[in-house]
Amino acid sequence: MFQLKTVAPIPRPLVSPPMPMTQSGLQMTVDEFAQFREFIYQHCGIYYQDNKKYLLEGRIAKRMQHLKMTNFTDYLTLIKFGALRQQEYRFLYEAITINETFFFRNEAQLAVMDETLVPAFVKSKGAGRTKLRIWSAASSSGEEAHTIAIMYLEKWKHRYPNLDLEIVGTDISPHVLETAKKGIYRQYSVRNMQPDIMKKYFRVNGGEFALADEVRALVRFDQLNLYDDMKMKQMMNFDIVFCANVLIYFDMNSKIKVVSHLYNSLTRDGTLFIGYAESLHGISKAFKVIHFPKTIAYKKE
Repeated sequence: MFQLKTVAPIPRPLVSPPMPMTQSGLQMTVDEFAQFREFIYQHCGIYYQDNKKYLLEGRIAKRMQHLKMTNFTDYLTLIKFGALRQQEYRFLYEAITINETFFFRNEAQLAVMDETLVPAFVKSKGAGRTKLRIWSAASSSGEEAHTIAIMYLEKWKHRYPNLDLEIVGTDISPHVLETAKKGIYRQYSVRNMQPDIMKKYFRVNGGEFALADEVRALVRFDQLNLYDDMKMKQMMNFDIVFCANVLIYFDMNSKIKVVSHLYNSLTRDGTLFIGYAESLHGISKAFKVIHFPKTIAYKKE
């Protein structure tokens, strides 16, 4: 299996100029920032650069206000040693990640899957019944995974009657996964939706758009940290993996580790899609780069 060992970087001294206090009036010291950065890096591989101190400070301060805490060191002690630290991780992960997505977002990648990958997969399996396994590895509130389910119902189910589909959506944040499982969205999430698809698969109630049960039934959502070696060993034999806009959070060592996990999760000839602003250059040579109109894909050989 493709696997590279990683070494956590030695925290570099801060060189950024002093930043203003957060709106809450709380301010993180340089030492506190270094400790938070190391803790977050060790737990999920996200590395905050020196110039992101104010961003991290502001996000954690909001959670501290909710807990009526006024000292960053006290909150650090809570997540390190508190009796309820495991429960608190969910709020920390929510604070340090950005969950921005919507239905039919990466149109070029979806077109490649629909027009090239799925037909090739079905052809390679012959006339017998077969299962296609697709993983949305940073599913956030579930729009990507549910988009794939809609594509199956609209296209593949009729074109390929012997094709079964398994869709798994994972995210580090339990909060966004709750939205994914409920399948209730706001206008922003459905802004690219064609009217006929909207009418067929959504029930509109005021400003909420509730996804049809037949779509939700096709997707399983689970919490997963892509940096977790043990849990990633359970994510195997996927034919297609989407992992967009995740690598931008990581330093090089973490990117190498996460990409090696994704490589191992794919079947032979499986395909990985990452974000348009991301690249595996300098991270992995194990994939074959496949060029398509308006996008690229990474194939495991």
